[in-house]
Amino acid sequence: MPRHRGVYKPENPEPYEVSRSRIEAFINCPACFWLDRVKGVKFPGMPPLLLNSATDTLLKKDFNKFRELQKPHPFMELNGLGHLVPFQYEDFETWTKSLQLGLKTYHEKSNLIIGGGLDDVWHDPKTNELFIVDYKSTAGKRTEDLSKLEPINLRGRYKEGYKRQMEMYQWILRAIMKEKDKDYEVSNTGYFVYVNGDQHFENGMLDEDPKKATMKFNVQLLEYNGDDSWVENTIKEISKCLKSSECPEHSMTGFGPKGDQPCEYKVFLDGHAKI
Repeated sequence: MPRHRGVYKPENPEPYEVSRSRIEAFINCPACFWLDRVKGVKFPGMPPLLLNSATDTLLKKDFNKFRELQKPHPFMELNGLGHLVPFQYEDFETWTKSLQLGLKTYHEKSNLIIGGGLDDVWHDPKTNELFIVDYKSTAGKRTEDLSKLEPINLRGRYKEGYKRQMEMYQWILRAIMKEKDKDYEVSNTGYFVYVNGDQHFENGMLDEDPKKATMKFNVQLLEYNGDDSWVENTIKEISKCLKSSECPEHSMTGFGPKGDQPCEYKVFLDGHAKI
């Protein structure tokens, strides 16, 4: 049977696919989610962040070398995680394919397939615990004395989405392992591998060969203790939203530089049309 995705069709009995990013869109504004998924309204999107994608690809190559060896990467050892190794598993490469919803599970109560694509999983061979790992890229500020880059933290409104992303993948992987391979336990602890581009060094980035350029990155590991208890109820609310014939209310907060503004599309629609 063809996959049930895109615009939701209530008459289609096949499970409807909801990606991790669509779940985040629902959390940000249920009305925009409903207009997109139920009515097929296409909102302007952000262009793909290809530099971020490139750093993800390179980091995966770094850790894949040690996945084959089943040894900890030196970066893991440096951060006190020498007891872990990159997870080697038959479905791992599939799990990383976000466009194909490679990491996915069927939620029977809602008849929804929930999925996405993760960056990495680390494994403790002694305890069989699994740790979700997410790669992130940024270009931060230097400290006041300009001696080094400011340390990255997980504070800030948009980083709440990063945390939910990790918790979503923890929830999905738990469901997969419960059904397929009960020998493994997914830890609440996850890790962000942050590469932080240094845009402040004096010599610029062009190499001696002017056809090439080099940008230096600092690398930082951030530990996060996730809590996926919100996921079940959110899926229930998404199912309810998809089946509704009426558009829900737009979010009144969460937008703007300080997160205290209503959904920008509410402002636009209030001035032009009534949905």
